[in-house]
Amino acid sequence: MFIIQFTLLIVSIFLLWFGADWMVTAATRIARRLGVSELIVGLTVVAAGTSAPELAVSVDAALRGNADIALGNIIGSNIFNLGLILGMVVLVRSVVTSRNMVLRDGLMLIVSTVLLLLCLIDGVLTRFEGLLLFSTLAGYIYYLYRQNEPVDEELAEGNYRWTDSILFLIGLGMVIGGGKLLVDAATYIAYSFGLSEWLVGVTIVAIGTSAPEVVTSLAAILRRSYGISIGNLIGSDLFNILGVLGIAAIARPLVLETSVFVSFALMAGMAIVIVLMMRSDWRLSRTEGGFLLGMGLARWALNLLFF
Repeated sequence: MFIIQFTLLIVSIFLLWFGADWMVTAATRIARRLGVSELIVGLTVVAAGTSAPELAVSVDAALRGNADIALGNIIGSNIFNLGLILGMVVLVRSVVTSRNMVLRDGLMLIVSTVLLLLCLIDGVLTRFEGLLLFSTLAGYIYYLYRQNEPVDEELAEGNYRWTDSILFLIGLGMVIGGGKLLVDAATYIAYSFGLSEWLVGVTIVAIGTSAPEVVTSLAAILRRSYGISIGNLIGSDLFNILGVLGIAAIARPLVLETSVFVSFALMAGMAIVIVLMMRSDWRLSRTEGGFLLGMGLARWALNLLFF
């Protein structure tokens, strides 16, 4: 059985990487066709696609009554996005940030995290609060597409072709399918060693569901598609907090353990630090990338040791 699971892990890696590469290429051409910036495409279309595994896992866990898996998956995924993945991306190439990326999208990330904390003060994420979170996401997406943000001059090689829409969907399917294979194989092995639901959710499941963000952001940064790379990470966190937890709570209210609330509060502090870094000199340097990577590892270690 372990040989089969290992084979599935290898297959999932290939699906994730090639699917992400195709998706990024198609998304940048679609951005040119729609006349919108890479950042907006990264914040919405690409982020929604790479957040699909978190949505599937958390909603399924909520319906089964496993709130620890649903909540732990989102905490773990956001820690990976903001610390480990963003750190790795910036270590590959320093990233120039923009006023919109910081003052609009960065602040929205902080506001959404604080809103979630306020909803969780009583220890329960109710259906009404889930609807509030999801409505906030819908309003943000509508606002983005009402913006007249300048289109990036340098996008993917070549102009848009009708096949790019098909290529995007195929790439998205490969990314989602690869993420599911990775989660299933890793979760089976983890449970066989007797790990708790919370530990599996915040580590194994979070790593697996964050795999699409890893490969998509790295593929984008290697193509110098900075807006898609960073926008994907910020957007994925917004989709996780507002969309995934919103839908999961609408499906079934989530009961929160007291110790887990502390982890959410620390996640909010992490988001604030990163937005301040993005504002400093309007760029993220390789040094800051190394710091983010270390901060992400430290936060993950705290979850392992104390939660």
